[in-house]
Amino acid sequence: MSDIIQLLPDSVANQIAAGEVIQRPASVIKELVENAVDAGALNIRVLVVDAGRTSIQVVDDGCGMSETDARLAFERHATSKIRKADDLFALHTMGFRGEALPSIAAVAQVELTTRMATDEIGTRLTLQGSRVTGQEPVACPVGSNFKVENLFFNVPARRKFLKSNATELNNILTAFERIVLVYPSINFTFFSNGQEMMNLKAGSLRQRIADVFGKKTSQDLLPLEVDTAFGRITGFVGKPEAARKKGAHDYFFVNGRYMRHPYFHKAVINACERLVPEGMQVPYFIYFEVDPADIDVNIHPTKTEVKFENEQSIWQLLSAAVKDAFGRFCDIPAIDFDTEGKPDIPLFDPQHHAIEMPDVKYNPSYNPFAGHASKSDENYRKGTIAPDWQQLYEPAAAVNSGTAQPTDKELFPEESLVAEKSPVHYQYKGRYIMTAVKSGLMIIDQQRADMRIRYERYLDQMSHSTASTQRLLFPEMVEFSPSENILLQQLLPDLAALGFEISHLGGTSYAINGVPASLEGLHPVSMVRSIVEEAAQGAADAAEALNARLAMSLARYAAIPQGQVLSNDEMEHIVNELFRCSNVNYTPDGRAIICILPQHDIEQLLG
Repeated sequence: MSDIIQLLPDSVANQIAAGEVIQRPASVIKELVENAVDAGALNIRVLVVDAGRTSIQVVDDGCGMSETDARLAFERHATSKIRKADDLFALHTMGFRGEALPSIAAVAQVELTTRMATDEIGTRLTLQGSRVTGQEPVACPVGSNFKVENLFFNVPARRKFLKSNATELNNILTAFERIVLVYPSINFTFFSNGQEMMNLKAGSLRQRIADVFGKKTSQDLLPLEVDTAFGRITGFVGKPEAARKKGAHDYFFVNGRYMRHPYFHKAVINACERLVPEGMQVPYFIYFEVDPADIDVNIHPTKTEVKFENEQSIWQLLSAAVKDAFGRFCDIPAIDFDTEGKPDIPLFDPQHHAIEMPDVKYNPSYNPFAGHASKSDENYRKGTIAPDWQQLYEPAAAVNSGTAQPTDKELFPEESLVAEKSPVHYQYKGRYIMTAVKSGLMIIDQQRADMRIRYERYLDQMSHSTASTQRLLFPEMVEFSPSENILLQQLLPDLAALGFEISHLGGTSYAINGVPASLEGLHPVSMVRSIVEEAAQGAADAAEALNARLAMSLARYAAIPQGQVLSNDEMEHIVNELFRCSNVNYTPDGRAIICILPQHDIEQLLG
């Protein structure tokens, strides 16, 4: 039998490596921009066409490459970052594997133009599917210009599974933001389809955060800093009032590299758990500076997972730093010394011990149920009660006894869809509606029931465009990050169908001029932010799925809160509306709404 094991061709090996390193256009942006940073660039421009499907271009003014280096850079495991294995534990650069450029060249058509400052003429190199198709000298500025076209042209399955342009552009901006937040001293510019989306000038870290996420986010940040033998922790953590349920900006960086670390995330959450409501999270931008020998970044090709040698010690340092930031910089309500219009409270006089009771004159025979007699009438002076006072309470007594029918037939229908349910309901702990049915005791989660009712109502409004708008007296201004702005642009038509009136002020700023008529009293800015954050959590691109996410987000935000006390009529309305829904048992996200405690179980519990 002949030998069956053989070496794979370089082109195939590069495509296999590209499967892990280059997953989508955002991966190309990440690798090329990180290389530009490692090259010492002070100005980096990124240009994408069709969210990276057609073209990705990264231009920098770094050190550039020689003719030999340009050719060698596209060979597997060719790198200028390390020389030996020990260098893995002394990394000060973003890249080190030597896999990014050959992986990109394996699945795209690449053109590189580069020149070093010491050379008079540069080099242009073209590749297609790992094969060099051309190399020639060319006049060009110092630095490198990478142009990647037709990504995944030779891997149709990977290209087919790319998401919509809006989703891929959002992923690109997310990867771009993770880099620009580490290097505020570098000028970054981002263009999409020829339109400038971000222009970040060199400055301080706080200014960079404001440029990316808006001034409001920057104003809600508290600085933190701690320096110990284990390392240095700096950055910012958000004030308690900046906490969000979803979509909070949480960023960890170690030695200039973005990382995910659930363990350290838990330290931040625990440090502020008594300051923010349960389930909400403050934003944070936290930077670790540790000895490279104490961490291992060589765990995953994306290099977002980092292993720390002293995790427990750093966890305690981080928790203490966050608590210290809250303790030193949290706003404390100031004492109001303005006494204008306030009652005059006399000063305490220790020499005056006797306290005189004020002389109050009153009529001990006064009765509020007295008739319409005048003050001179003998009946008033004697406090007698008018014989017809009971008539005042007859309507209320009739309603309480169930004999009176509600007049608003639309809100309180006479015929319930649950024929055997009791017309009288009981609210338990402000969360559950309890009512007797033929089979036992029915328990309804009032918040989830209202969520289901509103969800189906909003879906119907979007399909028929029947929502009415309540204009705001004063427009509310709201600003988004570039990645959130992409999502909002996609949501605007559906928001208009729901009754929102939102106008674009330019850039990433918007004015909310009106809200759905059924949502008066809710905060418009928080409402729109919540919708955008909910949309960012999903990955579906179909119009129906987008509408469902939007309706679910708005229903979750507008549903009655747990603990709200309801009258019997309000509970009756919720029960009737719930049983008109297409699904009465579960919320749109799959949580149970109703449970029934059978009569037999109740009798067994009572012996």
